[in-house]
Amino acid sequence: MLADSDTRWKWGALTAHRIAPECAAEDGNLTGFLLRGRATPTARQLGEVGVRADRLDEVTLPEFLAELRRERYDMVVLALVGGAVQAALHGIAALWPEPARRPVLVTGYVGVVYEKLADGLLLRHGADLVLANSRHDAGRFRAVYGGVGADASAVTETALPFLDGAPYEESVGHAHTVVFAAQPSVPESAADRGYLLRRAAQHARLHPGREVLVKLRSKPGEHTTHLEEIPYQRLADRMPDPLPPNLRLVYGNMGEVLDRTDLLVTVSSTAALESLARGIPTAVLTDLGVRETLGNHHFLGSGCLASWDQIDAGLRPAGDPAWLAAQGVTSDAPYEAARARITELLSRPELPPPAPYYTAVTAPGYLPGILARHHLAPDGTVLPGAAKPLHEKSRLRRYLRSYLREAARGTYRHGVQRVAPVIRRLGEL
Repeated sequence: MLADSDTRWKWGALTAHRIAPECAAEDGNLTGFLLRGRATPTARQLGEVGVRADRLDEVTLPEFLAELRRERYDMVVLALVGGAVQAALHGIAALWPEPARRPVLVTGYVGVVYEKLADGLLLRHGADLVLANSRHDAGRFRAVYGGVGADASAVTETALPFLDGAPYEESVGHAHTVVFAAQPSVPESAADRGYLLRRAAQHARLHPGREVLVKLRSKPGEHTTHLEEIPYQRLADRMPDPLPPNLRLVYGNMGEVLDRTDLLVTVSSTAALESLARGIPTAVLTDLGVRETLGNHHFLGSGCLASWDQIDAGLRPAGDPAWLAAQGVTSDAPYEAARARITELLSRPELPPPAPYYTAVTAPGYLPGILARHHLAPDGTVLPGAAKPLHEKSRLRRYLRSYLREAARGTYRHGVQRVAPVIRRLGEL
């Protein structure tokens, strides 16, 4: 499994355990690789996700392709952003340009797909399975592929692999717990993010008997799937009044936080689907509008749209059963189709090379740039000097490279979170 962020690591590892016939158990054999980049997760982030691998290496795409050439894998889950998936597919096609015994290639989305639908899907075309997290998504995916004349047979309906956990039971005798699931990039502006934090604090003051938790995805300096330029931790430090004693900023595994949640509040986080799958009252905020840029338009018809004013007044929304079924939140056997498809592909003596929609013919002005970013030539082959097999690297060299990479990431993150906002403010004067 190859992933490029903490959330995609969680999705990819759990998906592999759910759909691989020989890895259906949580202790199944899983080899993990982290694609080196700005969002490469830290050890703390990986530990918080709570998914382990038998082996874990940080690699570039050329190094990963060298690993595939050297070792035999039955299935590879590409838990990556769309451009990296496309580069991996072309790189693998260059490894096996003729029918051969190659890995089954699986990709998909880590959560709600509310933006760049066509772009993201076409970048994933060419995998043997493109997983759709719901019946609703499967229909949209097939329509996009059909619209450009691409083969849509790889689209396979499943569900998000982390929609589990104990069903919600309203407890008596303990403080009502409200969790605001924050997102790294939604909303984007400091004013909107400050507003949401103030409203959470206001709710805590209005209900001193409740515990209000602001669930954060990462600590300042860490990156996740989306770039977080304005962390809530820093906004909390800048608030004129201290946070009320019954409001806390928390980290940790989302499933464990939901174990003690009585009401989940968010703008559009995938945590809403996790919450709804357990039957926890869930509010998707409308305070900043219902807008595509926020992603909360995805929840139209869910019965969960609400404002902080309504939540303050006691509203605890419940999900609409028909909407939940269409969105894959309630499903009896969400992985059977994927398991059957993988079993059938593994039974074949050979598989054809991946055939992405984007080629030198269909996208000559787009594809070469995507491949070049990952050190691949226009034909998908690795550029000279771009890869060295993992087993040939000395321990000292790996340590030095890791140290230098962390220093470079720290500099980059400081620039994004501290320097860039100052420059933007100066530009507005």
